[in-house]
Amino acid sequence: MSPQSISPNRSVNLEDIAAKAGVSRSTVSRVVNNEPHVSAKTRERVLAVIRQEGYTPNPAARALVTQRTQVIGVVIPQVPIVLFEDAYYFPMLLQGISRVTHARDYAMLLWLGQSEEEERRYYQRVISNRLMDGVIIASAAADNPFIDHFLETNTPFVLVERPDRYQDQISYVTIDNESAAYDVVTHLVTLGRHRIGTVTGNLTIMDGVDRLAGYRRALSDSGLLMDEALIAEGDFTYRAGYQGAFRLLDQGVDAIFAASDITARGVFQALQERQVQVPDDVAVVGFDDLPTAVHISPSLTTVHHPIEQKGADAATILLDQIMGKVTTPQQRILPTHLVIRKSCGAMTG
Repeated sequence: MSPQSISPNRSVNLEDIAAKAGVSRSTVSRVVNNEPHVSAKTRERVLAVIRQEGYTPNPAARALVTQRTQVIGVVIPQVPIVLFEDAYYFPMLLQGISRVTHARDYAMLLWLGQSEEEERRYYQRVISNRLMDGVIIASAAADNPFIDHFLETNTPFVLVERPDRYQDQISYVTIDNESAAYDVVTHLVTLGRHRIGTVTGNLTIMDGVDRLAGYRRALSDSGLLMDEALIAEGDFTYRAGYQGAFRLLDQGVDAIFAASDITARGVFQALQERQVQVPDDVAVVGFDDLPTAVHISPSLTTVHHPIEQKGADAATILLDQIMGKVTTPQQRILPTHLVIRKSCGAMTG
C-alpha cells in the first residue's frame, strides 16, 4: 500500500492514517488503543503519522470499541474545609496520580465529598456515573459504602490506605502506620520523655486507627502506664491539634505526638499561647513530612510519608487492572522513616 496525501480540508480518520503509514486500518486501531501484537517498528511508523497529521481519536468511538472511557475517578470523601485546610497532602497525592494518568493517556475525574446533608446524594452520583473505567478512593471511612458496591459490581478500584475488611480482595497502597507511630513514641522515650500524649487522626479512617495503635504499643513495650487522659481524639486538622494540645497540657505532658503535620502546627500554636517552650518543656513530633515541617520554628521532627509515590503507585495498579495486566488484588506497603529535627529535643543549635 503506497502512502497517500491527505486533504487539509477534511478531518483525518483511521483509514487516512492507515493509507499514509502503509498499514491496515486494524493495525492503526491497535496502535491507537495501545493493544499488543504490533511490532515496535510498525507502531512507531503509525505514531509518527498520527503526530504529523495531528490526529486525535474520537473518545466516544474509541469507548465503543475498547469498552473504556480513558477516565478514572478519584474519590475523596472529605468535606472541602478539611480537604483544603491541608495545602500539601492531597495536592501531593493528586500530583502522583496525575503523573501516571498523563503518561498513560488517561484523564482524572475528581469527586470531593460534601456536607453530611448531601452524603447520600454524593454516593449515588459517584456510583451511578458511567464515565469512569476505575476508581481510586482516598481517606475513606472504614464503613464507606463504595467498597462493598465496587466489589459487588467488579469495578476496578484501589484504596489509598489499608482497608478494615476484605483485605485479600482489595488492591491498596499504604504505609505501615502502626510501625511508624511506634518508632515516634519509642524515640521520645529514649529522649527521656515519659508522659507522652497524642492528638489522634480521624479514628474512622484506618490511618488514624493504626497510628493510635502504634502509640499504644510503644508505651506498653516501654513499660509506661497507658493513661487514656493522654489521648486527645482528633481528625488530622489544625483545629484538632490546637484544641487537643490545651487538653494535654492540663494533663502535664512532656511530649505530644500529633497524627499529622497539620495537626502539629495547631499544637505549636497552643503551646505558644501558653508560653510553653518547644522542645525544652514539651517535645512535639508530627507525621507526613510536609514542606511546612521545616518552615516552622523549631523545625518539626516527623515521619517521612511518600505521599506522591503512594498516589502514583495507586494509579499504576488501577490502570494495570483496567488494561488486564494484573488480575489479582495488589497490595503495596511503602517505606517510611523518622526525620529528626529540633522539635523533639534530639538536636541543638
